[in-house]
Amino acid sequence: MAIPLSQEINALIQQLNRGQFEAVIQRARPLVAQHPREFILHHLLALAFDQQQAYPQAAEAYQHALNLNPKVPELWFNYAIVKTHLNDLVAAEQAYAQAIALNPQFFEAHGNLGTILQKQGRLDEAVASYQRGLRIQPQDARGHFNLGTVLRDQGDLQAAVQSYERAIDLFPNYTDAYNNLGETWRDQGDMTRAVNCYQQALQRNPQHAAANYNMGEFLYLAKRFEEAIPYFETSQLEDWQARVLYCLYRAEQFEVFKQRRDAMLAQGPHTAPFIATLSTHYSINHGEPDPYQFCPDGFSFVYHRSLPELAPGSPLLTQLLNDIAQADIAERKQARLTHGKQSAGNLFKRAEASFRALGEIVKREFRSYHEHYKHADCALITHFPSALEFTSSWYVKMQTGGHLDAHIHEIGWISGAVYLAMPKTEDEKEGAFEYGTHGDQYPQLHDRFPTRYIKPAIGDIVLFPSSLFHRTIPFQADAERICIAFDLKPATPTGFTRSDY
Repeated sequence: MAIPLSQEINALIQQLNRGQFEAVIQRARPLVAQHPREFILHHLLALAFDQQQAYPQAAEAYQHALNLNPKVPELWFNYAIVKTHLNDLVAAEQAYAQAIALNPQFFEAHGNLGTILQKQGRLDEAVASYQRGLRIQPQDARGHFNLGTVLRDQGDLQAAVQSYERAIDLFPNYTDAYNNLGETWRDQGDMTRAVNCYQQALQRNPQHAAANYNMGEFLYLAKRFEEAIPYFETSQLEDWQARVLYCLYRAEQFEVFKQRRDAMLAQGPHTAPFIATLSTHYSINHGEPDPYQFCPDGFSFVYHRSLPELAPGSPLLTQLLNDIAQADIAERKQARLTHGKQSAGNLFKRAEASFRALGEIVKREFRSYHEHYKHADCALITHFPSALEFTSSWYVKMQTGGHLDAHIHEIGWISGAVYLAMPKTEDEKEGAFEYGTHGDQYPQLHDRFPTRYIKPAIGDIVLFPSSLFHRTIPFQADAERICIAFDLKPATPTGFTRSDY
């Protein structure tokens, strides 16, 4: 005797509530085949696939359910989350819009829509979406947190601080908000407040990855290298292994450094620019071949050309200079910069058309860079990313006496700058871009670390491996030097979970 469909559905609901997702899938599939017009079966199957992170199958099941019953806002909401996991941001945006159209008070949908817009760099729209959600539910701590992240991207650091603080007021154990608040204070140069925030996060969650990483970064910048190592090792975040190597090297623990570097060589392709910097410096210091093959001869991979769109007097150049002068962007404190200002936030994510246009030009030049060096046999090229994102982009304005000490961009793959204003100098080197293999007070056993330089003209772009040290040579001319700098790195998957909101 066949079991009634209603009993089958009740059994599936019970299994779903018990977390027996594979059992639900195995039981629901034949039922869906027998009853293809039964909405609840498709919905239960979608939820089970979703919980197992089988997102393509979940999306298909949600779509079948929506075809049968398109009037359920929560269904559109869940479908949007799955499409975000699949990096289909257009479909996700449309699904959130459908959920909101069906239920305009659905504040979680407004919030998640904001994250989709933010991921696409549509920051003004993201702010508006977050604010709509907060007007509906002003006690939503996650909404205030998300608003803080987009305000920080826009360079409005003080407003970001207020949003993070409001999130913490509403949820005092909000470790992510403490951490991000600390990063925002750090961007403003207030390390006392920044460290206090990291410590507040770690008191609540000693394993918090980002707070551990940020504490490690603070300690190594304070030259407390051995204290920093346990924080990086606890974080296991991003380039933590490179940060540990950095601390060992700066502490002049050369033997331990070499042992740990050599252990990493067998772990896979040599695709960490920061480790490449350290390995090259160690090898030059000790007169040994460099075994790390990210880009052993970085000098040969410096790309310099003129951009016709930025010729002197061109509309885009004029607009960029005007937007830099007029845009309300906070300053980010930069200890290596003398007689100058560096912007906070991420310029290429801002709404100004000039910054967006320049970002597209830079991406074009990045593709040209790859084409130019495509036959090179090193990880920089053989593992060249097919999709990239700007980890950051910022302007640097310098006045008379301005210079920037030698450093690297630890989180980049390719770094670069576009030059919008250059001082005229009698000395060819003044104000020039210098690149080399030493900087950042790395320990030197001798001074045989080579350097080269480029004197860019207005409208030039320079791209180079992020493993190279670089600096601006001081200049004395009574004029401004303005450039927009940036880092490009392999794009990370556009992940999204319900905990994001």
